[in-house]
Amino acid sequence: MSPFNLTETSSFHTLEITVLSCEDLRINGRSVKKNTCVVVRTDPLNFRETTTDTEGGSYPSWDQKLALDMSMRETCITLEVHCRTLSVDRIIGSARMPVSDFMGGYFPEGYLSFLSYRLKDPKGFENGIINVSVRLRAPEYLARKKKVILPEDRCSTTHPALALPAMDGKNYDGVDWYSCSKY
Repeated sequence: MSPFNLTETSSFHTLEITVLSCEDLRINGRSVKKNTCVVVRTDPLNFRETTTDTEGGSYPSWDQKLALDMSMRETCITLEVHCRTLSVDRIIGSARMPVSDFMGGYFPEGYLSFLSYRLKDPKGFENGIINVSVRLRAPEYLARKKKVILPEDRCSTTHPALALPAMDGKNYDGVDWYSCSKY
């Protein structure tokens, strides 16, 4: 049996990735001078890229948020650092970010993760580090669907109905909501 109930979950979520910076970028052993950008890919056809950093050299910074639709079947995200000149767009380093580093298990929905990955050049040699922050957002209609409306007569006739997150059992944050009708 699948851990996900396919009738209640969406097959796509929004991935918010903020590309923060890179460290110690090199081309053929020499420091990068300028014109670097990062391309984030969830699959070959779905990608976003940062603006070009023209001043950072081997230590560029962007602090730029990118939003991509991500299938829940994806297993990793690809981060590529490019160096651009007038005639050449060269990949100087890439890293694969496992989805399990920021989703599932111990991470609640919308949790912000700060992650760093070692970049590898096209020949497979280490070539710097990339720093990112990642947050996974559920589609808006799915977030609204998780609310439960308690009827007015369950607690008090003087207060409107409460909207609470869905819960398992009687207690939510230590309050026994079923005993409200006693008052």
